[in-house]
Amino acid sequence: MSGGAEGTPHDTAKLVTYVSTVPRPVPRRIATLSVHTSPLDQPGTGDAGGLNVYVVEVARRLAARGTEVEIFTRAVCRDTPPVTELTPGVLVRSVAAGPFEELDKSDLPGQICPFTFEVLRAEAAHAPGRYDLIHAHYWLSGQVGAVARERWGVPLVQSMHTLGRVKNAALADGDTAEPDSRIRGEHEVVAAADRLIANTPQEARQLTELYGADPAKIRTVSPGADLTVFRPGSALLARRKLGLAPDAVVLVFAGRVQPLKGPDIVLRAAARLLAEEPALAGRLTVAMVGGPSGAERSDPDRMRVLAAALGISGAVRLEPPCPQAELADWYRAATVVLAPSHSESFGLVALEAQACGTPVVAARVGGLRTAVRDGYSGVLVEGHDPADYARAVRELIAEPRRLASLSAGAPRHASAFGWSATVDRLSAVYTGAMEEATARVEA
Repeated sequence: MSGGAEGTPHDTAKLVTYVSTVPRPVPRRIATLSVHTSPLDQPGTGDAGGLNVYVVEVARRLAARGTEVEIFTRAVCRDTPPVTELTPGVLVRSVAAGPFEELDKSDLPGQICPFTFEVLRAEAAHAPGRYDLIHAHYWLSGQVGAVARERWGVPLVQSMHTLGRVKNAALADGDTAEPDSRIRGEHEVVAAADRLIANTPQEARQLTELYGADPAKIRTVSPGADLTVFRPGSALLARRKLGLAPDAVVLVFAGRVQPLKGPDIVLRAAARLLAEEPALAGRLTVAMVGGPSGAERSDPDRMRVLAAALGISGAVRLEPPCPQAELADWYRAATVVLAPSHSESFGLVALEAQACGTPVVAARVGGLRTAVRDGYSGVLVEGHDPADYARAVRELIAEPRRLASLSAGAPRHASAFGWSATVDRLSAVYTGAMEEATARVEA
């Protein structure tokens, strides 16, 4: 059953006996596959985003619990060391596969074979049984994981993060449809995996309805936020650090700047807001924190040009991606964080912003419906009309008590999504997959 607990028996008494006499398997070492983006990259630019954060945060916490993690990713620079210690117990293996440069995702399927060969060769250099489990992220990694699973005889746990069919059903202007080859590849990975991790119940349904996934393989495990970094703090102090006026109305967009995420909607909504509320002139600041990604990489100045065309250049700050501590300051400094994505498997930006005590105005799509609690920690907007986002922001500015109520609800909602809880649930998934694999061998 989707989202079910691993190994849940019908007889409670038998469970007590079983747990007390037979220790459940815990992976000693996991091979984590992240082909198309490295955990060493700065999230918020290129293809680095929530997936990178997920891989790093989960690996760190698994290592702290005694499970070693080796992350395989594609080397994009000749000077990158083949092995880097990210933190004690976590190694990043940068695999040479194809040219030493960043490749568009459409070019990466051609590098799957050499990447897979190098992963298998790295394992073969050690004694048999080096890895107890594979956790692959994104469908490209799943293609590699499916081969390694058969060669090593260990379970494959797969996180899709985004689904091609879902993206194609909600394309933004300027976005390119995902090719049939990706859809076929995703079907293959879904069929090969021992466990499929869905971020939300909706993603679990998409896996079954759009890809024919076996519901018994699916477990729903929501991502989290680092609640030690993303936590409420002084908005005035954050604004002072960032050079923002104490009385400014600050709208923040954070993450990769690409059509899918709707950055143009943010700028158009801001222009609409200024046209309808002239008194905001001089007070409104729109901060876009992130770098170009996807189709935007071929036209990195598009947001600057759009702001000029809308006549709001003076209100817009285009900021580069930044470390988490600085990003938390941007969230704290914001009056509202906007997340008008056309498609979103979860929405870590929305969760992190709320953890800092800032309400989020987000599209009612995908995982944002889980990440944001409408009317309690933020506002969910139907569709992608900039006028609707402008209206939502204007109403919050005009109702300070409502804005304060959402600000209070935001960290309470986010507190249920810490990374430790995510790793607790993932560990149960790993254990169940390993038990099932052992049972197959013994049968």
